[in-house]
Amino acid sequence: MFENVNEGVSTFLNAGGMYVAPLEYQGYREEILASKTSAWLGTPLNESPVFDVTGPDAARFLTSVCVNNFLKMKVGSIRHAVMCNDKGQMLTDGVVMKIADDHFRTYWLMPIIDFHLSRTDMDVAGHDISGTEFFIQIAGPASLEILERAAGSDMHDLKFANHRLVDFSGVDVRVLRLGMAGSLAYELHGPMDQLDKVYKSIWDVAAPLGASKLGRMAYLLNHTEAGFANIFIHFPMPWFEEETLAAFCSKQPLALFFNYHRHLVGSMGEELEGRFKTPYDVGWGSLVRFDHDFPGRAALEQIAQDPPNTMVTLEWNADDVAEIVAAQYRGEDAILYDPIDDRPSDSYFANPRGFRYHADKVMVGGRVIGTSTGRIRSVYYNRMISLGFIEKEHAVEGNELTLIWGTPDSPQKEIRVKVARVPYMDLPNNKDFDVDSVPKLTTPKSFASPE
Repeated sequence: MFENVNEGVSTFLNAGGMYVAPLEYQGYREEILASKTSAWLGTPLNESPVFDVTGPDAARFLTSVCVNNFLKMKVGSIRHAVMCNDKGQMLTDGVVMKIADDHFRTYWLMPIIDFHLSRTDMDVAGHDISGTEFFIQIAGPASLEILERAAGSDMHDLKFANHRLVDFSGVDVRVLRLGMAGSLAYELHGPMDQLDKVYKSIWDVAAPLGASKLGRMAYLLNHTEAGFANIFIHFPMPWFEEETLAAFCSKQPLALFFNYHRHLVGSMGEELEGRFKTPYDVGWGSLVRFDHDFPGRAALEQIAQDPPNTMVTLEWNADDVAEIVAAQYRGEDAILYDPIDDRPSDSYFANPRGFRYHADKVMVGGRVIGTSTGRIRSVYYNRMISLGFIEKEHAVEGNELTLIWGTPDSPQKEIRVKVARVPYMDLPNNKDFDVDSVPKLTTPKSFASPE
């Protein structure tokens, strides 16, 4: 099954027995660089939880449980949704797509959205359709040209955060101009049993244009470079810290794997509360709308008056990183720090007993001022970087801070880190990309009707 998707895989990922996915094709370096020069084509999110919300009160229900307001959302548009607990800490975030009047499709909002739906008296219904829809991503400056050639259809009109149906080899595919890598990017959603056919139609065009297939290893490097904090990569969620929600989540395999058996690693040690994030911690304060009631509103209204923290990129001092690496080769009496060069990111794999969350302390003058997560080896910028969630008075570009590397009760090392731009990627962003610079098809065929 999925012969074309898996062709050329060098390493597969077994994620705790939940699913098997391509970890690498020709190597994460080549795969990530392709998104800067041509495009990468990937299916890392095929296992995404997908949940439809339908009914006369669908928009009102979503508005009641999210910091966003969906009452005026238009068919064909996309929004980033955020859900919080009463403390204002994020329980999850994801994408909401309006398919038709009274019909919304959500991604990565489970199990929180179905928890709220199970307790509402609104005229609304929920449908878990996870596993029935494929999820192809393509990102890079050549992504639009590749899609148009594959479909034989002009998609220049598709604006950022919008979607419509397009025919690919006889299959109606919903194309979204969306992506978390920061660059020009699209997502394609369609029937799972048609994944291989649609994927092949795109790859046959993409390969001659210098594109690369994307594995999970390279995918995990995108969010830090793009300055887009990601659940499961940059922060855990407090699903089991409130009794009623905990009881609901205890019956959900997704919740049990990601947030029940949480393995906390890094110099933050077992400290959990400091790892949770509010929308203001990660730079999403603009998404919060105080024109409706929602869980966490009171707490976020207080935080909004003077948010104590903000998000930055941290550049790691190359000499300090090199010292950690060199220590491994100084003989039997060497100080052995936690390895820093055995993988390109602080995302961990192959742990069937739960999910690991890495966070390190960020210090000034011996005082903790925040956390660092999502460390990656940026092969495009030749830097080691991470996202820092720090007190805002220290978030001045060029400021030098101190990061503590190493789990408690093991050798630790201070690493100099410098506050840098966020997002770190300085190539044209998806929402600002001038698609008119991409040549149009000379004889486009008609695309599918909106619905």
